[in-house]
Amino acid sequence: MNIKEDFLLDARGLKCPMPSVKTALALEQLGGGGIVKVMIDDPVSKKDLPAWVRGNGHQVLGIDDRDGFVEVYVKKSGG
Repeated sequence: MNIKEDFLLDARGLKCPMPSVKTALALEQLGGGGIVKVMIDDPVSKKDLPAWVRGNGHQVLGIDDRDGFVEVYVKKSGG
């Protein structure tokens, strides 16, 4: 994906719900419209993180499957 993130969060090795918790903390650091790229390798988080993002009013800009992990691009609401 050709999306420029404002914050890179490497959550590989973390199990659900920690990627969502870490994403929430990263989003707190950004203004509205900020983008976090979250790298995850937990299969549960692959489904849970996008649901958490949408459920909290943010936007999933894209999900990119890589070799052994997934990149989720999250746009913070309000921008």
